[in-house]
Amino acid sequence: MSRVHDALRKAEQMLDGNELELPEGEPTEAASAAARALMLSEEIGGVPAESEEIELDSINNSEYQTALSMPQPRHVEINWREFLGRCQVIPFHPAPEAHLIDMERPQEVPGEEFRSLRTRLNHMQGQQDLHSVVVTSSSPAEGKTFTAVNLALAQAQLEHPVLIVDLDLRRPVVHNLFQCPRTPGFSDFIIDERPLEECVRRIGNTNLFFLPAGTQVKNPLELLNMRQVKYTLDGFRKIFNWIILDTPPLLFSADANLLATLTDGTIIVVRIGSTTYDNVIRAMQSLCENNVLGIVANGARAGELYSKYTYYYSKQED
Repeated sequence: MSRVHDALRKAEQMLDGNELELPEGEPTEAASAAARALMLSEEIGGVPAESEEIELDSINNSEYQTALSMPQPRHVEINWREFLGRCQVIPFHPAPEAHLIDMERPQEVPGEEFRSLRTRLNHMQGQQDLHSVVVTSSSPAEGKTFTAVNLALAQAQLEHPVLIVDLDLRRPVVHNLFQCPRTPGFSDFIIDERPLEECVRRIGNTNLFFLPAGTQVKNPLELLNMRQVKYTLDGFRKIFNWIILDTPPLLFSADANLLATLTDGTIIVVRIGSTTYDNVIRAMQSLCENNVLGIVANGARAGELYSKYTYYYSKQED
């Protein structure tokens, strides 16, 4: 356990009204460090992803003050009952390189895999209040966006509306997969107060809705700390059965760490033959909330998947 996590635990004890007990010989500066950790976890929403190597004192205080001083937008009233009908409808023409599942060919192997994942998540939803999910990875190029979009498509095949939000504000790509404009989007709604129905698109005649990243911002983490972000994510729960967030990798920014505290669960994507065990452990330890729902293994060889499905479907056709 890193010193940052130890400080957080001690700070939580202070919050509960208990005295902070220090080991014998430990200087009193540890108490102040724990208090600073508590303040950062509440106001910023988490510690940097590289929390195992970083010291609390090395956190940029100027960035912290900037986050607190950013003007908070007014609370926007949204008529959720009529919201879905006012969203713009765009055709479903995914990019050829997107590798999205084909909803008209349900027997294809990738579709079966994502329906299996959907079934497990829906089973968990029946046992707990689970609607909003962060899909992330430890490092780039592990398939988090591929997983997030295909999981959203699989969920949208059922009767309830599903929303996928591109909150990788540093390198958004989901709009490229759907071949639609990046703006207006999430940042335009939060900062410029554009009407939300102008930012959310409905994908064809499906139950899938998409909120792109929006106009590029200089400080994504400060934007995600704005109170309007939490209000909006909570509001989405009123009309969407699933809200799936595509976020940056855990070890490269604190964005996913923060968003994990605002949602019901986290899915970590690993790539077979690429992701190291050490990176997975570091990524999970960087999370402030212990809400990891599971790990998705991406990059399996086609032969390993086709063998189990080819036999079944060939027998049905005989």
